[in-house]
Amino acid sequence: MWWPIGPYGTMMAVILLSTIPLRNLLTRDEPDKRLALSELPAEIRAKGYHWHISLYVVMYLYKFLIDQHNESMKARVGGYTHWVHGLEGDFTLWAQEAFRSDLLTDVLSFHYLFVYLFIIWFSPMYFILVRDHVMADKAALNYLVIYLLAVPLYLFFNVEVTSSHIPGMDALLYHDNWFIEFVTNNDPMDNGVPSLHFGLPVGLLILNRLHVRDLGISIKEWRHREFDLFIQLNLIIYFFSIQYLGIHWILDIIPGVLLAAICAMFVHAWQPRIRARPENGWKSLIPAKRSLTTAVVFALLCTAVLATVAVDGPGTDEDIPNMRLGPGDVNIDTIEVHSLWDPVRVEVSNVGEHHVHAIILHRSLVVEHVDRGTVDWESIVSSLSPNEFQDLIIDPGQSWETEVSTPSIFDTHLVLVKSAYDGDFSEIRITMHYVDDELIWSALLLSVPAFLITGLVIEQATRRSEDEVGEQSSDEES
Repeated sequence: MWWPIGPYGTMMAVILLSTIPLRNLLTRDEPDKRLALSELPAEIRAKGYHWHISLYVVMYLYKFLIDQHNESMKARVGGYTHWVHGLEGDFTLWAQEAFRSDLLTDVLSFHYLFVYLFIIWFSPMYFILVRDHVMADKAALNYLVIYLLAVPLYLFFNVEVTSSHIPGMDALLYHDNWFIEFVTNNDPMDNGVPSLHFGLPVGLLILNRLHVRDLGISIKEWRHREFDLFIQLNLIIYFFSIQYLGIHWILDIIPGVLLAAICAMFVHAWQPRIRARPENGWKSLIPAKRSLTTAVVFALLCTAVLATVAVDGPGTDEDIPNMRLGPGDVNIDTIEVHSLWDPVRVEVSNVGEHHVHAIILHRSLVVEHVDRGTVDWESIVSSLSPNEFQDLIIDPGQSWETEVSTPSIFDTHLVLVKSAYDGDFSEIRITMHYVDDELIWSALLLSVPAFLITGLVIEQATRRSEDEVGEQSSDEES
């Protein structure tokens, strides 16, 4: 598929064009609650929605900062895909093989990218456009907080996508000529744990239920019931698509749901304080002494564990593969642009028992040769001149080291590896050494907010349990 504005531009155009029609569909029984677009600027001023807009700008910059750390740190933290694969096995391969079709691949690939971006944008926008500022606050905070919670796992517990580690499984989304440039620019393909495509909507669903509980009504009586059902429907589709497309492991969903619960409890408790901040001042956002102490102690302990266990820990074992290939499989890894002056040192190690082919090419030479999960190695090779291509074969137990220069932000290169054996699977370990690969300390600092939030939620839950026990004791005495 080709389109002049590319996947991201297409997604954003569809998102913007579908916002009002979907809002109208979901509120077809209460048109009087709708906010006209001409009233939106006044509503933003009246309800103080400026910080929602700022939040999304901050999140864009924050995600860029996390992405700069992610690949740079991998040489020091390694990965744990072998742990997940050891527990789960090749189950997701069955989902791909049993249902595979070109039409389903196209539909689910579009849904995977479109709906996630749509939920991030539409959730707070929907509540703004139906005059519910409380839920607009919570929906915006849900995006911020769940990403903050995921940062330590993303940076220190790398888990590759299933299509990189299960022989015979194709990367139906990543290896496609329409999506590959967008994906290699935005997805390191090793942030499997947690699945925020699952966790983000689950967080919204939990928030909805906490909210209606406070209102003293059931979810069926809530005026936004249709919106809740819309989220549920897309969550069901995600449960299948993230397996089918060769992206997530089933086990990735569990931490996603856990973080969603922590996020929802935090946002539900703190949204009133954030909303009241203009009247009560910034001091109102400082936790009580007991809560703050619990959060700080918890954050210090977790940060210490990361520093002592994850850094140069079991994930860095050089004999453990981060890619496994079946007969004829071609896998791709991305060399990111981190410096315009210093080259990236790339190490490709054959940690298996069979020969493998390896090549590094500029992304532009690969794009037209991938389609719906298939990488046409022969077509790539035949299109290159002798100066551009050297077919390197890496023997078992051997490594290939080279340097790749990236003098421009557009100089994205790809490492392609191919099994040279028609029988059993081959195993590869690819390690990139960037000039800024010593970002451990700043990564630890970026992980602290997640631990502080979790500590506050733990203290909040503990205090509630103690209050319930106290109330029960008082009832028994009376």
